[in-house]
Amino acid sequence: MKTRTSSALALLASSVFLTAATPAPDARVSLLDAMEEELQRNQRQLKLQNHEPPYFISYQLKDTEQTSLVARYGSLFLDNTSRYRRMYVDTRVGSYEFDNSGPEEYTYFVGGGRGTSYVVNKEGPLDDSSLALRTALWLATDEKYKASLSQLLKKKGENVYTVEDPKQPPSFSKEKPVRSIQPPVAFPFDHARWARVARELSARFKDHPEIFDSEVRVTADKVGRYFVSSEGSRILSEEVMYGVHVTAVTRADDGQLLDDSRNYYAPTEAGLPDEKTLEAAATRIVEELKALRKAPVIDPYTGPAILAAEAAGVLFHEAVGHRLEGDRQDGEGEGKTFRGQVGRQVLPTFLSIVDDPTVRALKGEPLNGFYEYDEEGVKGQRTVLVEKGVLRNYLLSRRPVEGFLQSNGHGRSQGTAKPVARMANLIVDSTKQLDDGELKKQLIAEAKRQGKPYGLIIRDITGGNTNTSSYGYQAFKGVPRMVFRVDVKTGEETLVRGVEIVGTPLSAVNRIMATGRKQGVFNGFCGAESGNVPVSTVAPAMLLQEIELQRAEEGKDRPPLLPSPAQGGVTTSGAAK
Repeated sequence: MKTRTSSALALLASSVFLTAATPAPDARVSLLDAMEEELQRNQRQLKLQNHEPPYFISYQLKDTEQTSLVARYGSLFLDNTSRYRRMYVDTRVGSYEFDNSGPEEYTYFVGGGRGTSYVVNKEGPLDDSSLALRTALWLATDEKYKASLSQLLKKKGENVYTVEDPKQPPSFSKEKPVRSIQPPVAFPFDHARWARVARELSARFKDHPEIFDSEVRVTADKVGRYFVSSEGSRILSEEVMYGVHVTAVTRADDGQLLDDSRNYYAPTEAGLPDEKTLEAAATRIVEELKALRKAPVIDPYTGPAILAAEAAGVLFHEAVGHRLEGDRQDGEGEGKTFRGQVGRQVLPTFLSIVDDPTVRALKGEPLNGFYEYDEEGVKGQRTVLVEKGVLRNYLLSRRPVEGFLQSNGHGRSQGTAKPVARMANLIVDSTKQLDDGELKKQLIAEAKRQGKPYGLIIRDITGGNTNTSSYGYQAFKGVPRMVFRVDVKTGEETLVRGVEIVGTPLSAVNRIMATGRKQGVFNGFCGAESGNVPVSTVAPAMLLQEIELQRAEEGKDRPPLLPSPAQGGVTTSGAAK
């Protein structure tokens, strides 16, 4: 995925359970009432002389509680808890047809990221003071209104030089107001237990000299969301996510840095893996890293390959999903890969794709991309993107796209960043399914047909990234971890290393020959213009007629010269044994 990081998760500590410091239900509603009152006051009265008033205002307040426990070498390195409230104010001037918003809102930064140039994103009061909250909103609204007026005038001036487009969609979609007050969500956390688990699990790596660094991170995050708009929407919700992340690092003899990890997410504390499962995961990480250290480096490769389910999901997320996000269809600087392709075949006819934020879990496994309402107050909706290879729709925020004037509830952002169209739960289905054994047979047959001495099976992947801009190449990259070379004569599998997946999106996905029967889930976080948001991809394994792998970055650094104190041994006085 574009960027995958552990979420900054958290909660307030107690000796046994962490109970969220969320206001009682009546206090929560009082804060929502205060936001609505201030919004209505500004809508009625806010106007600069000789200029138009705002036609749309929305307020969003996010009450975030976060805790992160990090252990290394059997000891806690971080035990951090925080709580903050932040506001996002959206004030639009003009009309739904033409307002101050648009692609020119974005400013490009070094590193390829984009952020809004004048988003008003302020701290809110931690106390449940209606007056303090209204005062903060009042100042933020005044600031944003003036900036919006300036932006509208600039946009009108620039339009003097722009060719008129009769198909130009409106600036902002009209949506029905939503009113939803969700009850408080329980937020337990056994702080003492998870601190002990993190210490003990991280200590297991000390017995392996090859593993020179490791980390166990236990996280929890609760976000209470308050949203009101001048259209009449009124939403109060709470979301909780827990995580356990186990990572270890080694180097091969040639200096290449090798890492391995296991990441677990759950909407409840009880949904996290038990200690036995985590210990088995740590053992497996050690075994895989030892095997990777001994694995041969292979040369760049072009030929047939099987992508295991999770790896196939990452391929579709990067190569297809990002290019179906509505804001990319006419954004300044975007490549617009699928613009104007609705109703046309863009994938093999046996493949279909939907994005469904309403799915909480698949076969008992929670999906990170679940939510009820997006960041713009629109209900999340199941959206058929590709049906039997034919493009049907885009992922849509409240920024309309030609032919699609309504949001389908995919306006998303991290925290209080400006929402844009983003993926949630991207699900790939296939009608051309084969058993795993038959899939491997076809891999070997295709490698023979192409005159290749081997094919590849990519069984694990850490993530990926993509470039969708018009000023760069339309390409994507995946970072495989466990790659196996399959000998065409014997069918023997050999672990290899030192390569990463590269390709152009349309070429890669249109070379899929068949898929497996079982779908796999990749849970993670995706980073793009509006920050890191939780996402899932669901897909079966896939046989590609051709995939390209380039050399991964070659490390030349030496591993630590001395063994670690735990491995080399020290006396009680500190002298070496």
